[in-house]
Amino acid sequence: MNTTKAVRRTAVAAGLALALGLGVTAQASAGAPRSVSGKPSDNITRIADFYGTYIDAVTDEGSGALQDALRAQYLTPAFQKELNAWEAKEHADGVLRAQNVPLAWKVTDNGTARYTEAVVTLTWSVGQTSTVVVDMTRGSHKIVHIGTKGINAKGTGSK
Repeated sequence: MNTTKAVRRTAVAAGLALALGLGVTAQASAGAPRSVSGKPSDNITRIADFYGTYIDAVTDEGSGALQDALRAQYLTPAFQKELNAWEAKEHADGVLRAQNVPLAWKVTDNGTARYTEAVVTLTWSVGQTSTVVVDMTRGSHKIVHIGTKGINAKGTGSK
């Protein structure tokens, strides 16, 4: 992401906060302290960790090596090749299925069997979201598919 986009995103966020009547101080001090928990043996936690870290890496300038390392850690080698081919064809980031970086993300469990399937909701602006379905193996905890439908709907696996 270039500096112009970062400045623009910050200005839009600040303008939105002001338009909604939210001051940064009021927003930061309102409510109880937040907490996030998870465990490495839980695939939904792992998918959420991957997306959170990946989005941070895409947002930070000069972090291409981190993006590659995250892909190597979380994706199967076969799926990395598939993702690279998709990206060459679509000219977009295959993990996010977009050319931009979302402002927020949410991971929702969509069932488990042979694979853990999760729906990742990406928020681009107020009221504008998209979803991807992520399938992760239960044994190796590696992502084997990201798309608009789950691996079972894709026809390459069974649930």
